[in-house]
Amino acid sequence: MVVEKINTAFGHYNYNISTNKAENKAQNQPVCHACPAPSFTAKTLSNPVVGTVNIRTELSTKEEKNKYNEVCSKLDRNTKKIVNTLLKNGVLLNNNSDDKSSVLDNLHKIATQPRANGLSNSGILRDAITTIAYPFLITQQFGDIPNNYRQTAVAANNMFKLNTSDVRQTSDEIDVEHSGTCVAASTEFKLARQMPAEFTRLAQELSSPQLAATKHIKLENLADNALNGVWLLNAFEIPFTLDKNYSDAKLKFAPDKNAIIRAQIQTTDKDPEERTPLDVLMQSTFMQIGSQQAYNTLTDKRGGKFNQNDKGLIEFEKTFTESVVFDKNILSVTYQTVDENARLIGYETDLDTMKKHLITALDMGENIIIGYTQTNENNIIVNGHEITIVGYKKESNGKLSFICNDTDDGISRPIVYSEDYLLPKIHHAALPKEVVEKDMNIVPNWEEGIDIFKQMRAHAA
Repeated sequence: MVVEKINTAFGHYNYNISTNKAENKAQNQPVCHACPAPSFTAKTLSNPVVGTVNIRTELSTKEEKNKYNEVCSKLDRNTKKIVNTLLKNGVLLNNNSDDKSSVLDNLHKIATQPRANGLSNSGILRDAITTIAYPFLITQQFGDIPNNYRQTAVAANNMFKLNTSDVRQTSDEIDVEHSGTCVAASTEFKLARQMPAEFTRLAQELSSPQLAATKHIKLENLADNALNGVWLLNAFEIPFTLDKNYSDAKLKFAPDKNAIIRAQIQTTDKDPEERTPLDVLMQSTFMQIGSQQAYNTLTDKRGGKFNQNDKGLIEFEKTFTESVVFDKNILSVTYQTVDENARLIGYETDLDTMKKHLITALDMGENIIIGYTQTNENNIIVNGHEITIVGYKKESNGKLSFICNDTDDGISRPIVYSEDYLLPKIHHAALPKEVVEKDMNIVPNWEEGIDIFKQMRAHAA
């Protein structure tokens, strides 16, 4: 009964595409088309570096010039040009990060300080630069495991399963064909596009020999009171310490222990359209956060107490992950009404209100991670997926089209959905509190949700 309450409150189906790409294109994108980037205006597709006060486009100190020259000395000609462009558009010296380090500061550390075993400075440096320059390159596509890594991967996976009391041990489960990391990949995309300094800071720390990063958050961005914020951190089993005023917390982000194997494989054996080593580390870290530290990168499966499905993250887990990664009061607004049989029976608000929420957030410079659904002929939800809305444009007929990024479509460019197609499919959207605070009746109540999860935990015990 408790689990049923949780499913009703926070989404009882999993957001990951499990069909093949051809089926995805046929079923998910009937009115979607890939759009060349030059066809969009700067307002639509420019990186919205949120939180930046002063945009700097020139190196002003000797230290900055030395760091710039040292970074460039490690790069090929084309990547040097990208770094120069990042300087001219204000990204390279942006310091909207947890410790106020700039993109340049973090790239310099990646270039000059040791990386974790099996990772290369040049590879992580190149990946970090190209990702913040063009985040649409991010993908959730796993790579294959070559024969020379297979014995190590199988042994590590068997050890993981033994530690979780799972006696089923098969070698083929490490051959991941359909990834469930759409939430994590969308979070990575939003971070790279919206906060490049924080993205490169995490990239530097997660790829270091420590394979871990720190993050400072305000508890008020998790819950209305500090005690519930602490409860959430404990419930998600994320390592943390509190400041003396019990208002801020210092968190530890880390990928699962098997992530380094996947990252090492992608360092030496990456094929086109597969994840980079940096994608592996980022997505594994965000999956760990959302799954209560119970994710296994080798199989792309997760444990944890909040989700009976072993793939992907549910809505509540996604909201927690996004809230701590961005240290922002983010609310997951549920728009679809779904019954206990996973049937779509209506909407919590009209589509015009939904559109107003999306436009308001986009105009604030936010990228919006949404969960959308597929239904069959009986309106039963058969699949779902997370994508990111990055902009909109007005068509000649007066209606809007939404410009989106999908990390699972095999297209490293923005895609466009008409409002008539996309809006009815949106189950939930992650929005800043101020965007929807006048419509709080349609926002899931954190306090009620926390009470439900406390009941579930007590029931399990």
